[in-house]
Amino acid sequence: AKSLELRGARRAVREDLRILGNCATLAQANDQLRSGTSPVAKLMQAAATEIRFSANLRADGLKERIAWQLERIELAAGRKISRGTGVLATIGATAPFVGLFGTVWGNMDSFIGISKAHTTNLAVVAPGIAEALLATALGLVAAIPAVMIYNVLARSTAHYRALLGDGSAQVMKLVSRDLDRARLPNPQAMSQAAE
Repeated sequence: AKSLELRGARRAVREDLRILGNCATLAQANDQLRSGTSPVAKLMQAAATEIRFSANLRADGLKERIAWQLERIELAAGRKISRGTGVLATIGATAPFVGLFGTVWGNMDSFIGISKAHTTNLAVVAPGIAEALLATALGLVAAIPAVMIYNVLARSTAHYRALLGDGSAQVMKLVSRDLDRARLPNPQAMSQAAE
């Protein structure tokens, strides 16, 4: 289920990154992503909202305020997509120890059987050792797939977070462009002044 969730989330982010890449201004991006619900759309919406709130302020701190908001949105999306993977990490880390506990218990059982029977006959020792080996095997059967699946999901989550970082960079690029355009003198006014 987490694989499907990650695949869908990455697809949505890639589509929104393509849209952002084709926009020359933040207003164009806002028009196309205004009603979106993906994290990249939320990044763009947060930038547009901050620009609207900062309309009567100097532009000096605008990029920093937007960057802080984008960082928080990225972190929240990363936490959301990572939910549930900690269980796999816990299983992968603890299952071998549960198996080891079973091994110790089985060996203790064998030693108790030896002391009660006053013999080291294989028939007395074998059941406890078999239980011990079974516990070890079950611990490894649980741990190995859990660790492998966790590693795959961790790589996919890291890729998703990198895509979100790309989205933030795209939004900041549009903000920076718009701020630079606002600082440029009006070309028509320049030509009229030259005449």
